[in-house]
Amino acid sequence: MDMLIGGKHISSDDLLEVKNPYDGEVIDTVPIAHRQTADLAIAEANKAKDALVEMSAFKVSNKLFNVVEKLEERRGEFAELLTLEVGKPIIESLVEVDRSIETLRLSAEEAKRIYGESVPLDAGLNGKGFFAFTQKVPLGVVAAITPFNYPLNLTIHKIAPAIACKNTVIVKPPTEAPLTVIKFCELLNEEFPAGVVNVVTGYGSEIGDYLVCSEGIDKISFTGSVTTGMMISQKAGMKKVTLELGGNDPVIILNDADIDKAVKGIINGAFLNAGQVCMGVKRVIVEDAIADELAEKLVSETEKLVMGNPLDESTTLGTLISEKAAIHVQQTVNNAVHSGAKILTGGARDGAFYEATVIDDVTPDMDLVIRETFGPVAPIIRVNDLDEAIEVANDTEYGLQAGVFTNDYSSAMRFAQEIDAGTVFVNKQSTFRTDNMPFGGFKNSGVGKEGIKYAVDEMTKTKLIGLNLR
Repeated sequence: MDMLIGGKHISSDDLLEVKNPYDGEVIDTVPIAHRQTADLAIAEANKAKDALVEMSAFKVSNKLFNVVEKLEERRGEFAELLTLEVGKPIIESLVEVDRSIETLRLSAEEAKRIYGESVPLDAGLNGKGFFAFTQKVPLGVVAAITPFNYPLNLTIHKIAPAIACKNTVIVKPPTEAPLTVIKFCELLNEEFPAGVVNVVTGYGSEIGDYLVCSEGIDKISFTGSVTTGMMISQKAGMKKVTLELGGNDPVIILNDADIDKAVKGIINGAFLNAGQVCMGVKRVIVEDAIADELAEKLVSETEKLVMGNPLDESTTLGTLISEKAAIHVQQTVNNAVHSGAKILTGGARDGAFYEATVIDDVTPDMDLVIRETFGPVAPIIRVNDLDEAIEVANDTEYGLQAGVFTNDYSSAMRFAQEIDAGTVFVNKQSTFRTDNMPFGGFKNSGVGKEGIKYAVDEMTKTKLIGLNLR
């Protein structure tokens, strides 16, 4: 596939192979862009700003709804491509496409709801006789740098709200999985003026860094690692930034919890997309009195997962994004075992596959739970009581989402108030998101919020207009 810049397909002599992590076969190639290509995309995005601003909110909304219809018609095609380039089971890819359709529909609706407000200037000194109101106006050009794990949905979470509030966009898709992003942006390009959406492929170390530093960009929306996010925050200057940098999300199971319900939540939370989920369950913190029962049931349910060809509808556990990623997970688990942890099930690797793994006797000082382990691993940390559970849960540089299972709402509310995370769920695992909710964490989990209405707030600036009526 080619890049998309200024409404035209742009290629390059340098090509990057996109491989299927399941069998290593080359699916397609994309160009490796360099700085002059990024300059072209920046110029085209800035040139298209006026054409987009001149469109009515009604027209922008309708065009986004047209793209909703196109994506619905090609649901199966997009899901298959997602599975081929990411390695997730086809049943999960279909869910991602469905969520993407919903995210796009919410953006189309929000395009008609970008309100200002009246401001009572007469509440201030010398304000009598003035009438004032605010407008939300677009920032200009938004650069969206997107990750491999949910390439379609997380890209739409950035570019659809941006267009809804009349920003043009430049997308730098993930190196490992750019194809679905390009295909989707072609749908947008069919509806909007040339240059409203542009896609530049290549390596983040060159293209991403260049976009971050460019004076032709007004906003950076990035999802990825803490290291890269910190670099962006240092180099972005006066640009607005939204950084979604992942998590080390805990789920706490208290003595009075419904253990079967908790186990189901852990299975969904720890093994979805082979554990490659920023809000996935990364730490299972359980009161010791019920830990044995929970571990036994968790192992039983984990062993029901089916690892195999991601295109097979019976497969429930696909590959990691690459063999390198699977090797890293394997090494991290092995290091925990050498430090005293015990694998209850799983722990084996085959190429880019890594078995769904339950590991017990994990301590909070192990690398497995200090850093974000991006793989299908459920580490069990045993604690004495709620006080220790909260202490362990907060002992991390991250603060994205968290969950607690309990039937005592006093404990639930204490947990909700004391856990330092952007979202706290009661009787639900951390791995839950609706596409309209404010999404974003505390501490090193990032800056700013996604979720359509909240993303629009992050992608506009407020202008005050005052009328002197005296």
